[in-house]
Amino acid sequence: MHAQHTRRLLLAACALAATAGCATGPERNPADPLEPLNRATFRFNDVIDRHIAQPVARGYNRVVPRPIRTGVANFFANLGTVPVMLNNFAQLRFADGMSDLMRLALNSTFGVLGVLDIATPAGIPAHEQDFGLTLGHYGVASGPYLVLPLFGPSTFRDAAGFGVDQYASPTTYAEPRARNVLWGLDFVSTRARYLNATDLLEQAALDKYLFVRDAWLARRQSKLDEDRPQALPDYDAGGAADARPGTESGQGARRE
Repeated sequence: MHAQHTRRLLLAACALAATAGCATGPERNPADPLEPLNRATFRFNDVIDRHIAQPVARGYNRVVPRPIRTGVANFFANLGTVPVMLNNFAQLRFADGMSDLMRLALNSTFGVLGVLDIATPAGIPAHEQDFGLTLGHYGVASGPYLVLPLFGPSTFRDAAGFGVDQYASPTTYAEPRARNVLWGLDFVSTRARYLNATDLLEQAALDKYLFVRDAWLARRQSKLDEDRPQALPDYDAGGAADARPGTESGQGARRE
């Protein structure tokens, strides 16, 4: 789950850089009214990342053999299937929810608590869902962009959703000492897999804050849009006046 989310965020960022470049003008994005505060938090997170997270992640990659690192990543991805599954059911995506349940059952048993990913080769795909997307699915507005200390990009809606997802995570219910170890190991494992992404970001972005913000917001919006019915093209030679309801032109006529 974490791997797919980060990979797609990076791809979205690269696409934004290639098509539009990095916005450096004085105009403030209306989705980011808290930009001064967010920039300060972003700088704080960047200092923590440079001086603590990255060195620890590099050490982890040097010391821990690749097969073990893969097993650790698989283990946490399997735990992450639980809130994904619950959010799919909450959005009435029953097929995806049942797929998540099958994936969780297969990897937790034959995959030795998820250390081995048996489900993917078996044709059971992983999904991305969280409670922020569930709220968006039911029409809750995202609210302003918000950079969270240590956790990074979010919005008011997604920050609230993140808190709810923690209650759905099995790690939350572990004994406190074990829970803290699991949280720390998950963070280091995730950060270690994307050290190269940091180098790419450094090279591509004139303003890292804008680069990350715009890519993250675009990615979240695409997740909300991807399962919505797409408007059919209007093949009627009569034009927009005869367009059927549900097409783009028909929607446009109603908006007017």
